[in-house]
Amino acid sequence: MLVLAASGAPYLMGSALVGAVAFVAIRHWSGAGVAIVVVATAMWTQAPLYVSRSGDDGHAVVVMQANLLFDGADPQALVDQVRARNIALLTVNELTPAAVEDLGRAGLDELLPHRYLSPGRTATGTGIWSSYPLSETVEYDGFVLNQLSATANIPGAGPVTVYAFHPVPPVFGTQVWADELSRLHEILERSPSTRSAIVGGDFNATYDHAQYRAMLSGRFGDAVEQAGAGHLVTYPTDKWWPALVGIDHILVAGGRAVSVEPVGLPGADHRALVAQVRLDRGRQ
Repeated sequence: MLVLAASGAPYLMGSALVGAVAFVAIRHWSGAGVAIVVVATAMWTQAPLYVSRSGDDGHAVVVMQANLLFDGADPQALVDQVRARNIALLTVNELTPAAVEDLGRAGLDELLPHRYLSPGRTATGTGIWSSYPLSETVEYDGFVLNQLSATANIPGAGPVTVYAFHPVPPVFGTQVWADELSRLHEILERSPSTRSAIVGGDFNATYDHAQYRAMLSGRFGDAVEQAGAGHLVTYPTDKWWPALVGIDHILVAGGRAVSVEPVGLPGADHRALVAQVRLDRGRQ
């Protein structure tokens, strides 16, 4: 329950501002003091998301992360976004064999001719598409859903490790969820420190979950935080209410994101994320 509550932490902390005003209005000073402490805590924890720490130097690469809701997402809409935004690296979750075929017919393989895919019949499928040649492909064992990596040879940036992750949601058990996030963190910690790296995935965790922020304790940074893009929400988009939480993320090591924005995908229950990334030049 605490894990789910943490997903809505920005809203809970934001409501404290209303509470502080109300307590001051009725001169309930102890209540106002508590509310002000909560507001200050919220500002301290959320402020990094609104302060850009990126620069304009480095090799430019546009990255997209998308959850396809099995084969529910409109393949043509996704391919149109890839074409319009000049996407060079695409990571996808909930990739089915039917979605692979539909995306191919829609022209994705012409735009991004290199791919490493592990499709599944349900939510297990994961994939990487790239405009650059891929090598050193790996599928990681021991996870409920498929976790992949490959090395993209990007001229001007050298070999870049690309990860596509999808840990289970906490509704299947918080212990399994926390364990998978911890093991994905270990995978990132073992990534070559001399290479740039990009991670795309539906992490089923928000910036306010300690298990997710642990991944940012080393050389990896959240693209939203690097770009100062603010509180971007990506899920759910298939309800009568608007998207509420940001559980889709792009991480960068050996470079920085300069902009990040959510992109709607008809038929999907997630917004995609598109990040403009500047990779350090000439890493080996």
